[in-house]
This record gives sequence, structure tokens and C-alpha cells, in this order.
Amino acid sequence: MSSHTYRIVELVGTSPDSSDDAIARAIASAETRYGAVDWFEVVQHRGHVVDGRVAHHQVTLKIGARLPED
Repeated sequence: MSSHTYRIVELVGTSPDSSDDAIARAIASAETRYGAVDWFEVVQHRGHVVDGRVAHHQVTLKIGARLPED
């Protein structure tokens, strides 16, 4: 395994559909802004409840974006 250096960013992905979709949205945004994403860690999962049902997911992630090699 090669040695790499990472930028760690914390993002909140949101979705009315699922926590997986919220995670995917956050990762897609990170790839656009920061480049290659190699890993993520779920820090927190929150939701909005309406009429006793989950209406929206909010997932806070720490994302490891690999920095370009020198």
C-alpha cells in the first residue's frame, strides 16, 4: 500500500429518501470540490420527523480526500 496524505473535511449530506442517499450526496459533493475521496466516517445521523414518520435524513460525515502526490 502506498503512503498518502489526506485532507479531512466534515460535510452534512441530506436526503428525503434515505441515509444512504444522504451519504452518496455528500461524497459526490466532496469529489467535485476536493478530488479523490478514499474513505468516509459517519459522525452523526439525524432526522426530521413529520406525523410520526421520518421525513428527512441528515448525515454528518468526515471524508478523507487524497491530496495530489508531489
